[in-house]
Amino acid sequence: MGLHTGKATTIRILPAPAGHGVVFVRTDLPDQPRIPADADYVDTSGRRTSLRFEGADVHTIEHLLSACLSLQIDNAVIEIDGPELPGLDGSALPFVDALRAARPVDLDEPRKEFSLLTPVAVSSPGGEASIVALPAERGLTFSYTLDYADNPFVGAQYYWLRMSENAYVNEIAPARTFCMEAEAAALRQAGLGKGATYENTLVFGEQGPIENRMRFPDEPVRHKMLDLIGDFFLMNLDLHARIVATKAGHDLNNRMVHALLKHVRDTEIADGLRRDSTIEIREILRILPHRYPFLLIDRVIEIEGLKRAVGIKNVTINEPFFQGHWPQAPIMPGVLIIEAMAQLAGVLLFRKLDNTNKLAVLLSIDRVKLRRSVVPGDQLRIEAEALKVRSRSARVHCRATVEGKLACEAQINFMLTDA
Repeated sequence: MGLHTGKATTIRILPAPAGHGVVFVRTDLPDQPRIPADADYVDTSGRRTSLRFEGADVHTIEHLLSACLSLQIDNAVIEIDGPELPGLDGSALPFVDALRAARPVDLDEPRKEFSLLTPVAVSSPGGEASIVALPAERGLTFSYTLDYADNPFVGAQYYWLRMSENAYVNEIAPARTFCMEAEAAALRQAGLGKGATYENTLVFGEQGPIENRMRFPDEPVRHKMLDLIGDFFLMNLDLHARIVATKAGHDLNNRMVHALLKHVRDTEIADGLRRDSTIEIREILRILPHRYPFLLIDRVIEIEGLKRAVGIKNVTINEPFFQGHWPQAPIMPGVLIIEAMAQLAGVLLFRKLDNTNKLAVLLSIDRVKLRRSVVPGDQLRIEAEALKVRSRSARVHCRATVEGKLACEAQINFMLTDA
């Protein structure tokens, strides 16, 4: 039963290959849409974390994703036959038990890691709630402070955790969702909390938990940390940092995740400009047949074998297409963003095709989404990931972002022909 919708659902968690990530599949909807567990698709309205992608959504994902982060489960297909994950007993423990029983295995592709070197902070408009991320030598630690001064059974609570499977399972996973009695009434008035009961939710009244007993004296702060960990799963990398949260909720958690991802991308760009694995413009000219004014990649800042490439396109007012494309309000044509992504994909594929006397010729473009305008002064960060490369064809998924926000994405198919 979903805690908020009150609808009964069944989920089934299936294996997925390395690099796949966690993806939800709505089996109850036509075409069974797939919803990636990615920070770009988060909706934190309604006291829960939800994902919305291409018209499909899935709600209250934080408890399961919290369990996934603690068990280091990075790749899975999660089938669900309704809009909201089951609330179960209000904690993450049932998910942990099920996932452990399924015997997770190591895959042959390393997970991306990032060590924070400078502090990052976000706060609520009034500054009452905040999250600060601080550098740490190794590993990930969380601390959380809450303060319900109006309820003596909760009051002020603090908890600290160094992330490890055993510490999470024993100290955090059993902690159940909670609210004050007045909050429960407000939730129901707002059409939420339809599946919440006194068994799966700690509801604090004037005399303490109503028709329930706490599993820990400080169970509320432990559950807040459980939610925070679940929201951090959406970074999709192993972060080495110290996270200090005060009175934070899902919205602020999501803002911190986006702030950290922007910091990661900015750092990667700066580091990439210094790495030997980058490809300079002269090398790009050797690889690609394109020339002015149609060469749309300035630099390749990262190459991961034959799997992934990251490139940069600096958009300036001097671009020739701005003279004729909305000159009074210059916007980079969407088709040229797609062309830039295709060119980066060509650079990636060339690493496999080099010395094979073959060329990659664009065959088709699928699942194109234009998310925001690109204007002079923007820097496009383009990522190309090879999904499938065969002897005569290749499929590459591409994304273009500006300041960490998605501008365009598409799946591009190539035909590999003799030169």
